[in-house]
Amino acid sequence: MSDLLARHRAVMPNWLALNYNDPIEIVSGKGNRVTDANGKSYLDFFAGILTNMIGYDVPEVREAVERQLATGVVHTSTVYLLRGQIELAEKIARLSGIPNAKVFFTNSGTEANETALLLATYARKSDQVLAMRQSYHGRSFGAISVTSNRSWKNNSLSPLNVHFLHGTDRHLAQFRGLSDADYIKACVDDLRHVLATSVSNDVAALIAEPIQGVGGFTMAPDGLFAAYKEVLDEQGILFISDEVQTGWGRTGSSFWGIGNHGVTPDMMTFAKGLGNGFAVGGVVARGDLMDAPHAVGLSTFGGNPIAMAAANATLDYVLDHDLQANAARTGEIIMSGLKAAAERLTVVKEVRGKGLMFAVELESPEQAGRFMELTKQAGLLAGKGGLYGTAIRMAPPLTLTVDEATEGLGIIVTALETIDAEAKDR
Repeated sequence: MSDLLARHRAVMPNWLALNYNDPIEIVSGKGNRVTDANGKSYLDFFAGILTNMIGYDVPEVREAVERQLATGVVHTSTVYLLRGQIELAEKIARLSGIPNAKVFFTNSGTEANETALLLATYARKSDQVLAMRQSYHGRSFGAISVTSNRSWKNNSLSPLNVHFLHGTDRHLAQFRGLSDADYIKACVDDLRHVLATSVSNDVAALIAEPIQGVGGFTMAPDGLFAAYKEVLDEQGILFISDEVQTGWGRTGSSFWGIGNHGVTPDMMTFAKGLGNGFAVGGVVARGDLMDAPHAVGLSTFGGNPIAMAAANATLDYVLDHDLQANAARTGEIIMSGLKAAAERLTVVKEVRGKGLMFAVELESPEQAGRFMELTKQAGLLAGKGGLYGTAIRMAPPLTLTVDEATEGLGIIVTALETIDAEAKDR
């Protein structure tokens, strides 16, 4: 493995992050577990950054892809009719709740957010965009400009004129201790102030993650985006919900993350889990917004036949097996267990999340790193993030069983107990 790591470092960029002091190579997977090159098995609580949404080696997905491969047609591009693309778009449009919805497919969440921003700025004839503090929307030029996390921003140059809002920063002194209702009121007051002082007319859109992924699964209190949208609607400002990590029932309480706020956005972006590992992303938007651009457009690889076969099979599996309900059920086991443990562990500053999207905030980045190593040793894969690098974020496949949820919870709590004991010994 040291030879492979050396080869990686020789030809891959230094900023390409690897988990663990001794990074692992995953060589096989089955169900909700993976195996590394040394034969060690892990219960996967990070799912390839929320992408292997229904686990590994799923027959329904594998067979759908094999059937498409057997036709000999791996690629045609969007200049031809694509049956699988049309079928998937029909499903997503119906599930979105957006009136007269249309869908455009891309290869990733970054591309999807770029497309949504293009549609919004075109419709409103404005480069002004609102976004949330601590947000992450992708690694491209435009997506970085609406990202509000210094660790993920390479420069201040931007094709957009962006203003960042409060809503996920209750740790700040001016918000600490406020009730949900008072915090929402303070955030709405700030939005109105931004619109009165920092922008000119015709702001294009607000883009927001219902639960911030890279931000460490920080989230606005339910109802904030409904309150924001009342203000946005007064000026015709569009609302884009970035569902790249929160879609497809992961939160348990709603099929789309934004549903927890009782809001139907003008557009939603999606990616990651829909293809269960195959590259697919996209935008679902009001038809008038999607149809508006005057220039010809296409996506060479977006919505290709292989990705569509995988995505159709994955979405059907999610719906047929009611995995949203499973996310609520197994997520509650883990969340309730973590909250109970947090009451006696001083190193745990916060437990947060919804469904199978949960995080533990620790005191320091060093403790987060220690957690990663301890859970790796114990056979569980997790992720980390947060504005200050102190959050452990976990999002197992939606197919997680009750037994696996209990097993994973035990590993997590044991690691936290070890870190807590180490902190007290210092």
